Amino acid sequence: METINHTHEHTHTHPHPNYHPPNQKKPGWFHNLLNPLRRVVDGIQIKNNRFAHLICQTIPCCCPFERQIKLFGKTIDIPPLCKLNPLYDEFVGLRFRALSYLADVCGEDVTKYIC
Repeated sequence: METINHTHEHTHTHPHPNYHPPNQKKPGWFHNLLNPLRRVVDGIQIKNNRFAHLICQTIPCCCPFERQIKLFGKTIDIPPLCKLNPLYDEFVGLRFRALSYLADVCGEDVTKYIC
């Protein structure tokens, strides 16, 4: 099998120094308002297995609000509303840190917490 070497260099820059790609939004006032709370949740350290178990039991592995409802022969999909939570990513990260602590440090089986 041949080896592929990537030698193409990207030397072009955009003429505007404040250019952001279309999918990258600048944080608004609401995002900035929640930054201290985000830092608090991100700063929570998992140091014992009881706390880690509590986090894994409290924060669900998948959104409990996502549903499919059949009404008059038609299926209505309700999307996962958890993503509307502005701290969703931080809580998922906290749950992952708790799972990692239980598996790596405590050597416990965490399959009961995995969907």
